[in-house]
Amino acid sequence: MRVAVAALAVFLAIEPEQPVFRAGVDLTTFAATITDKKGNIVTELTKDDFELIEDGKKQTIAYFAQGDGSTSPPMHLGLMVDASGSMQADMKLAQGAAIKFLNMLPAADDITLVDFDTEVRITRYPQRDFARLVERIRQRKADGFTALYDALGTYLDGADRQEGRKVMVMYTDGGDTRSAISLTETMTLLKASQVTVYAIGLVENTGSARQTLQMTLRQLTEATGGQAFFPSPMKEVETAYDKVLAEIKGQYHVGYLSTNPATDGAWRKVEIRVKRPDLRVRSRKGYFAAYKPASQATSSRSAYGKAYGP
Repeated sequence: MRVAVAALAVFLAIEPEQPVFRAGVDLTTFAATITDKKGNIVTELTKDDFELIEDGKKQTIAYFAQGDGSTSPPMHLGLMVDASGSMQADMKLAQGAAIKFLNMLPAADDITLVDFDTEVRITRYPQRDFARLVERIRQRKADGFTALYDALGTYLDGADRQEGRKVMVMYTDGGDTRSAISLTETMTLLKASQVTVYAIGLVENTGSARQTLQMTLRQLTEATGGQAFFPSPMKEVETAYDKVLAEIKGQYHVGYLSTNPATDGAWRKVEIRVKRPDLRVRSRKGYFAAYKPASQATSSRSAYGKAYGP
């Protein structure tokens, strides 16, 4: 699947890698957003307020950080801009809002711009090339069909090789009309990733078509612990970006060393709990375990026999 998705990229320019946060290959990390009953983001929690449960078994939290603090992993930001013909009327407003959002988020180590229509174009910019990024956004003209799932899949393939905190903000009307991969395949890729996806959805359709497009964007974002926003009228786009920014700054980052040593590639259900009452947690629902062929897994297990038992 990864090879097929990578082939979808029409253009990929990757700058030299920056120094990255490395917490160890066995550390499983999750980003979590905590809200109260009214949907307000809660930011004053500590490590002791959290519990981690994997497949029904409590885990010990080995890493904890919040927002943009000094202990947080470096952030890699993805910005996805729908440049298909259906966005033509609102393209300038979308571009302006995206640039303003980037100006408010100086903490990102690098920014990956994904602009797409019938084709998918990806370029990664370090902070020092911010001016080039802004110019690239401004120059894009709306035209062609909408390869939304291809764009997401291609970005996720590149993000998989980045270490640290990964956030994607996408601006789209949600209607895929050209992708080579399906929604089901895209959902599998999202579940396997460590990217938190937010969507600014411009959905001008009415009735059942509008509900279907909104449901799709919610499905894509909620699988990652993110959220979809639907500004109406379009002038509320900047307000939606402000909400995304608040979410990013308010995220908690928790990590643990799983007590399950199996390398079978199976899905592991993870529940993040908060001990304080009346609070809600939004995060990924689990992850796929590492996979090794039986011969390699047996060798690895014997090497760790003292830690995990016979």
